[in-house]
Amino acid sequence: MGPRQLAYFKKKLLDWRSTLLEEGDATLAELRHDSHHEVGDEADRANREAAQTLELRTRDRYRKLLAKIDAALARIDDGNYGWCDDTGEPIGLERLEVRPVTTLCVEAQERRELRERTVMGHNRE
Repeated sequence: MGPRQLAYFKKKLLDWRSTLLEEGDATLAELRHDSHHEVGDEADRANREAAQTLELRTRDRYRKLLAKIDAALARIDDGNYGWCDDTGEPIGLERLEVRPVTTLCVEAQERRELRERTVMGHNRE
């Protein structure tokens, strides 16, 4: 991968990271704001708690995604970005465009998913 492509993916990852951080901050502000409202009705309180649980789950997904973004940025810096962890082959640009944090080429990802389905199938028996 050339320097222009690496710069493109670095910007894409940094922009994505910034967006996630902004959304996370907005979620925290909303949770803080909602926690100061007293809701007397049981149904309203249950709805608010369900919404807060969903927001917290979303924040946890963001936290995990931010770690993957940071790892991808580190791979860009150390020269390992765009190479499959399993095969050592280049990851296709189309795949990186769709999932810039990926560490596996399509073939390696498919093999991993097949192994997981096989293991899951054996665990059900």
